Amino acid sequence: MSCNGCRVLRKGCSDMCPLRTCLHWIPSPQAQAHATLFLAKFFGRSDLFSFISSVPLNDRPALFQSLLYEACGRTINPVNGAVGLLSTGNWHLCQDALRTVLAGGVLTPLPVLDDSSGSHEMPPAEASKRRRVSGEQSEKTLMRFDGICSHNQRKLLNLFV
Repeated sequence: MSCNGCRVLRKGCSDMCPLRTCLHWIPSPQAQAHATLFLAKFFGRSDLFSFISSVPLNDRPALFQSLLYEACGRTINPVNGAVGLLSTGNWHLCQDALRTVLAGGVLTPLPVLDDSSGSHEMPPAEASKRRRVSGEQSEKTLMRFDGICSHNQRKLLNLFV
């Protein structure tokens, strides 16, 4: 049976599928599909499989999570990415972006703010517009995701150094 990642990519799947082990930390099949599709669009399907296949089996879930955070960070902050959001104290924006992706929402870049103020916070009006997720099932998925990932929040592999 195909894993949710291969199913959404319409790719053949086997017991040795590189994606299968990467998706166990994501609670729902829909969220797994959204995450895989988002990464495949961001990095390209063949590059995604190349990245995952080049890492030992036990590190693949951490790699997938790190790639997901980096893709979310680069989408909302194209210049500095996830590391920039982390270093400026705006990691919560990256986490919100990840929740949006897992729920099937659309990410847009943050508005360009004046750097002289030192603040890269999104105005509250923009934050409320950004999240286009509704429905009881989406909220349950996000709550389960928060419980699973809260202990891994600081685990970010910097693969682009």
